[in-house]
Amino acid sequence: MAVETKFVVVRKGEEKMTFASKKEADAYDRLLDMAEAFTDLLMQSGMPMDETQAEDLGLYLAEQKVAVQHVLRTSKLPELAPPPDADIPESEAAGSTKIRAVNAA
Repeated sequence: MAVETKFVVVRKGEEKMTFASKKEADAYDRLLDMAEAFTDLLMQSGMPMDETQAEDLGLYLAEQKVAVQHVLRTSKLPELAPPPDADIPESEAAGSTKIRAVNAA
């Protein structure tokens, strides 16, 4: 029998994701903290949007943290780098995708 250690990120009593390493779980937890802060900022803005839209946009901004920081520092969009697997045909790239986290059911 094999023993596996899993790290589960739980928010408001709901399991969000399961990870194989504590480092990945902590990084995802920080991402969710940032997304929540962006969501709160958007909800306080007074712009007409519902909570789901604010949550989606907050999560997107958190996922794009590096680009957001670049725009705030320089007032310009960051240069888009070509994808690292640009030389690999799409059919081969799809079969070699690694999954790092799973949704908790």
